Amino acid sequence: MEQFLYYFETIPSHHRSLILVGGITLFWSIENGLPLFKLDYKKWQHAIPNLFFTLTTVAINFLLAFILFKASYWATNSSFGVLNWIGNLGLGLKIFLGLCLLDFFGAYLPHWIEHKVHWLWKVHIVHHSDPHVDTTTANRHHPLESLVRFIFTLIGVIIVGAPIGIIMLYQSTSIVATQFNHANISLNPKLDKILSFLIVSPNMHKVHHHFKMPYTDTNYGNIFSIWDRVFGTFSYLSPNAIRYGIDVFPDSEKNIKIWELIKQPFMPYERPNDFHSK
Repeated sequence: MEQFLYYFETIPSHHRSLILVGGITLFWSIENGLPLFKLDYKKWQHAIPNLFFTLTTVAINFLLAFILFKASYWATNSSFGVLNWIGNLGLGLKIFLGLCLLDFFGAYLPHWIEHKVHWLWKVHIVHHSDPHVDTTTANRHHPLESLVRFIFTLIGVIIVGAPIGIIMLYQSTSIVATQFNHANISLNPKLDKILSFLIVSPNMHKVHHHFKMPYTDTNYGNIFSIWDRVFGTFSYLSPNAIRYGIDVFPDSEKNIKIWELIKQPFMPYERPNDFHSK
């Protein structure tokens, strides 16, 4: 376990790139063989804007990574944060607890807030406006949202008192988890349900991408499903009833154009009344 954590403490940049590219390649391939939905779209054309925003997300996190390192160094050397305040934990339990807490502060909490604060919702809407959810949708985040999520992750690192190895493990796990739960893959329903008791499964997360409330405001988790269950934001909807996209920006052509998506958070709109209906 110590060697495992040491690997992530010293993980080379090209290994992190391999995790990102390898995950997309793996789930892209599975989508072709075991699709959940036979989406009527040109897969590569759809992927271009999503991969563009993936690159902007990577760039922002790379440029600001030194701040995470500084925060982690300060917290661990000052014995600050949850992991440093709790008594002696086994390394395995410490890693698991660290991952759970970072998943809360870095994913669940900012995601929940983005759905509750209007101007943050407008930034986050770029992710929801994808009319064809697949594994490339995973990191389809406006650069402003990438910055917001980095800030929450930074706060989480300090509160958790996470050492750099756990941070790197969290970020690597988060990448693969979001690629997995966005992937257009068909799992056995029983297997998907079993997985959803611990992690965010594909069918669980697809509910969040349904175009109508209240489902859009549920299933916020990324790695672990525990936070949705603890805070009462878990919901279920049959995959057959799910319709992707967002009804305030229904133009599927504009929703796959990079410049239109960059402008999207700044465009005026009103949520129609039926958006809040079940």
